[in-house]
Amino acid sequence: MRRAVEFLATRVLRSRLGVALGIAMVVLGIIGAARLFSGPADPGSGLGNPPSRPITTVDPTTGDDGLIATGPPPSPSIRPGAASPETMAQRFTTAWLGRTGMTPDQWRAALRPLSTATLNEELAEADPSTVPAQRAVGEAELVPRTASFVEVTIPLDNGRLRLELVGPDGSWLVDAVDWEQP
Repeated sequence: MRRAVEFLATRVLRSRLGVALGIAMVVLGIIGAARLFSGPADPGSGLGNPPSRPITTVDPTTGDDGLIATGPPPSPSIRPGAASPETMAQRFTTAWLGRTGMTPDQWRAALRPLSTATLNEELAEADPSTVPAQRAVGEAELVPRTASFVEVTIPLDNGRLRLELVGPDGSWLVDAVDWEQP
């Protein structure tokens, strides 16, 4: 017996395998003690017993709270004397397309009163020579999202110009420009 304890203490417990076996024995002992003192498991708990009806977190009589609106979108509000979103979009498109021989500073100056401060900052280094179209070939298509936000799509000779306009006080300005190729 003395030789067995001596072998264990000097050889087995000092090796990696011995340390791993020792840690495994401690872990299994803790798990066994936890199961022994926790009592019998409830057979109704866990994933094996799904609910008989859906779990709801909203009162079904509250109404529709979804993101998709079921009614028609609101009409854009326009301050008396201010231009409509369609008019502002057409003015911006005309200025965005520019004229031959126009300098970048002249081009940005023409866009400045038609766009928000945020868009003006984004266009600070833009060059009119990068505009991929020459002329509008159709009418503006307005898609109202809210009373103060609309999207306008204008067909051009080389794609479609999509503008986002904001009008929080009923005075509309272009806030974003996107180009869609055909």
